[in-house]
Amino acid sequence: MFTGIVRERGRVVGLDGSRLVVETTVEGALGDSVAIDGVCLTVVGAKDGRLVFDLHPETRSRAKSFGGEVNVEPALRAGEPLGGHYVQGHVDAVGTVRSSEPEGDGRRLWVDAPPEILRYCVEKGSMTVDGVSLTVAGLDESGFAVALVPHTLDVTTLGSLLPGDELNLEADVLAKYVERLASPR
Repeated sequence: MFTGIVRERGRVVGLDGSRLVVETTVEGALGDSVAIDGVCLTVVGAKDGRLVFDLHPETRSRAKSFGGEVNVEPALRAGEPLGGHYVQGHVDAVGTVRSSEPEGDGRRLWVDAPPEILRYCVEKGSMTVDGVSLTVAGLDESGFAVALVPHTLDVTTLGSLLPGDELNLEADVLAKYVERLASPR
């Protein structure tokens, strides 16, 4: 489990088919879970500031392509503060940046998202965007907005996004459970 509080930006230094190599100061041992751009991956190698992960076809079919800088978050450990919201690292869909506009000292990011994500969006609810825990600040028929504070812009990859860029999206797992429990069987 993760919180969506990104520890740092890492750099993809290798991607050949099903193997991803990320340069990062986040430590990982064989078998550890680490979220890369919001995707829960298992460490299969760690050496000299690099973590190695295998990518299953399911991961490649649901998540955006990895490249350049990525958001890195190690798994939550017992006793650590939650900080963000419950994040599983299971990408639900890929969204697209509609716009990123200055707003005060921060930015307002609009994301176009598929209907299977939008049904879980409520204003002031939680959404994970490229592994970052964010609060939904606006909704329309095609997507949602999030307000990005200067700290988030500095420590994550969200500050460098441009219209048309793809994003990994994970809806709030609690909303999915509520929907399942409330639906007729």
